[in-house]
Amino acid sequence: MTRSAPDSCPGVLRLHQAADGPLARIRVPGGRLESAQLQTLADAARDLGNGNLELTSRGNIQLRQVRDASELALRLGVAGLLPSETHERVRNIVASPMSGRIGGFADVRGLAADLDAGLLADPRLGDLPGRVLFTLDDGRGDVSTLHGDIGVQAVAADQFALLLAGADTGLRISAGEAVDVMLDAARGFLDLRGTSDRGQWRLHEVPGGVESVIETLNRSPAGAPLELGAAHDIPIGWLDQDNGLVTLGAGVPLGTLSARTTEFLAAVERPVFVTPWRSLVITDLDEGPAETIVRVLAPMGLIFDANSPWLQVSACVGRPGCAKSHTDVRADLTAAVESDRVRPGTPDAPADPEQSVTNTTAADPENLLLAENLTATDNFAHHVSAKDELVAAEAVTVAGRQHWSGCDRRCGRPRGPVTDVVATDHGYRVDPDDATTAL
Repeated sequence: MTRSAPDSCPGVLRLHQAADGPLARIRVPGGRLESAQLQTLADAARDLGNGNLELTSRGNIQLRQVRDASELALRLGVAGLLPSETHERVRNIVASPMSGRIGGFADVRGLAADLDAGLLADPRLGDLPGRVLFTLDDGRGDVSTLHGDIGVQAVAADQFALLLAGADTGLRISAGEAVDVMLDAARGFLDLRGTSDRGQWRLHEVPGGVESVIETLNRSPAGAPLELGAAHDIPIGWLDQDNGLVTLGAGVPLGTLSARTTEFLAAVERPVFVTPWRSLVITDLDEGPAETIVRVLAPMGLIFDANSPWLQVSACVGRPGCAKSHTDVRADLTAAVESDRVRPGTPDAPADPEQSVTNTTAADPENLLLAENLTATDNFAHHVSAKDELVAAEAVTVAGRQHWSGCDRRCGRPRGPVTDVVATDHGYRVDPDDATTAL
């Protein structure tokens, strides 16, 4: 795949002009945030943005409606969240958030820090596209399913499989080699695509790219390739660490965290990890403080119940943040959750097929077409085919994992079996269990 436009992935120094104002994306390598950094982010959201932090599918943080980009960069630099102006967009490193505390073959926390340092130390790697993703999986298979460009997955305490373009290459490396090999692979990718900010943004977009990178590494496969799954398993609730302390996994509805809640998290004074499932992991707690955190933060909206319907859903930003969206999908999805129309189970179609004959313009109330004024032979037939039946927002009922989108681009859609609920000019289209992924 070759593109004619440069990579416009946002950062702190290159903001995205969203429909609701400038958007900044802050890289958080390995997802780890210290208390002081959380307080900085809370203050920035309140003083310089819309009052919220957005968690991304790569464990990063976004601020919307940024009013003073220079002040934001200054504050983040002091907090250690902007260590380089040249490399800030390429520090996309996702690591198993439970690593070193619960399960896994190896502790990848140190690898995350070393990989970040290695990226920053090489001036040339600042030319990587902002969409390149590095993954460090401790062997449980959680972040390898994100299909990163360059990654490792532990297969033993001191042996890792090298992953390229989301698949196992068969190459096996030690923990001591892992960071150097990943950095060499990144350089190999740059050699293939050239240093201009055009063309291929991801390794899988380069024809023969994986094979070419393997050749540059001068290594031979030494193991049968791993089969990587696509399980959706978010660490939620009370989790006992291997050392006797407690981790709390907290869901964040639609990945939106208020500045006030962030301040409470900062006051815990323990490491907090942002996960690629738009949730949080609060680590290294004694039992008493863990109980207090649940009592305080659950009423503020954090989710400690693994059966919550909020853990079944995701959504693009919708209106007003995106001009391409047909409607405010997050408001519609929130209404569906609160009215018990998000059901447990596997991805499924609406429960009542008669609801599928409603043709409603979700984006513009002045153009509403009421269901009782439509028949299968007149107005409705002009707008939608039999296979593309539409559902009014207030009638969408879907079981299992689902992603709501404001248009057919389906931004932010997770991988694996997911029911797509897609807004159109005349209502929502429900596409059950389409395992493709929006880019």
